[in-house]
Amino acid sequence: MTVIEFAEGAVLVYFCLVCLGYGLCLPVAARHLSLAVFGNNAARFNDLLRHSHHKPISILVPAYNEDATIVSSVSNFLNLHYPTFEVIVIDDGSTDGTLGELRRAFRLIPAEAQPLRLVPHENLLGAYRSEVHPRLLVLSKRNGGKADALNAGINQSQYPLFCAVDADSLLDAEALLGAGFRFIDNPELLAIGGTVRVLNNCKVVNGAVEAVRAPRTWLERIQVIEYTRAFLTGRSTLSSLGMLVIISGAFGLFRRQSVVDAGGYCRDTVGEDAELVLRLHRRMRERKVPYRIEYHASPICWTQVPGNWSDLRAQRDRWHRGLLETLWLHRSILFNPRYGRLGLVAMPYFWLFEALSPLMEVGGYVLACYLVITGKLSPEFGAGLLILGVCYGMLVGLGSLGLEVFMRDRYSRTSDRLLLLAACLLENLGYRQLLSAVRTASMLTVFLKRGKWGALKREALESCTEARRQL
Repeated sequence: MTVIEFAEGAVLVYFCLVCLGYGLCLPVAARHLSLAVFGNNAARFNDLLRHSHHKPISILVPAYNEDATIVSSVSNFLNLHYPTFEVIVIDDGSTDGTLGELRRAFRLIPAEAQPLRLVPHENLLGAYRSEVHPRLLVLSKRNGGKADALNAGINQSQYPLFCAVDADSLLDAEALLGAGFRFIDNPELLAIGGTVRVLNNCKVVNGAVEAVRAPRTWLERIQVIEYTRAFLTGRSTLSSLGMLVIISGAFGLFRRQSVVDAGGYCRDTVGEDAELVLRLHRRMRERKVPYRIEYHASPICWTQVPGNWSDLRAQRDRWHRGLLETLWLHRSILFNPRYGRLGLVAMPYFWLFEALSPLMEVGGYVLACYLVITGKLSPEFGAGLLILGVCYGMLVGLGSLGLEVFMRDRYSRTSDRLLLLAACLLENLGYRQLLSAVRTASMLTVFLKRGKWGALKREALESCTEARRQL
């Protein structure tokens, strides 16, 4: 066997394994979602809202240069349906008008911050209470990054659960109900992740999503497919198997004391959300204490996705560096039977099919290009790469989009569904390959400690919803 033949075989075997994995995930995810979603009907939510027993929640909103969206987002958080909660906005040294917008909109007055230092963070510059919304606390602090801001919020929070959300996001009005009461139903539960959906071009009225619409550009539409596949297919499957190791930073609900005992968010990685979840897994397994970390589809967080290639590239670079740093920090778990399926299944999966997948994908396409140029491309390898790397990827995207039937808020317009079906096809014709190249480059800088906030350009939440769709 020649080196070329070995490389062709390795690439095709890898793509076969990826396709097999996603093929197995779809039925598992469908069963998990049907059981979870159909069990949470409107009557169940009304019962939860009237329930006399609940755990109060602190909503933590780290913000850095978010003056375009901060007022709409905080207004949305203040109007959530939950018996007892507070909203803590942490202005992480913003250089724009974020704090000023909050002062004007919510009539902030100086307040005393608690002198707690349970988890480390940069010094606070001030604390403010709202005269019109007693539930709102705003903190101003020196810039230290998102993880640092969340730690400051944890120290100032007063409730046993906290929910970490992004400052450019909107939450479904009932997002906290089912997730919050799961902590009463299951005392072993440490954390819950919810579904993050694309907000771009949705109709927003008074801080709430009134109509779900497909985004205006193809770049944004393809990200709808990515998010649907990642959450409804990937995370629902991992959760059902007890191997969920990532809870999105856009929405995650945690037991405060468990996070404090673990030391809070790590400030030395750009993937603070994934690192915290993996550290919670590790601590509980090392102590042999029963626990659960779950994903539920019903808590829905709406977030803006990048609308241009520059922002998208920067976002995915940060995500992949964060994943690699997290996996490397916890590399002792890999293939370690002490950690059960976490070490023997979950970690190998994330190393092989997430962390190192860009190298395999880019390598496969480079190999194909080389063989074409030299006239050595075999029909078997060319056909296999096309079917496994492109066609099957389209089918998985279509299958994942079909799982949206389990969501309460769906793309109801025929034109929107057709556009998203087309996006499933376009994703594998250049988009995915370009992102694989970006993620490959990220591996070269993974050990550079750059924990700065991203500079993604945001649109005002109310204004970004009524714009014309541009085909």
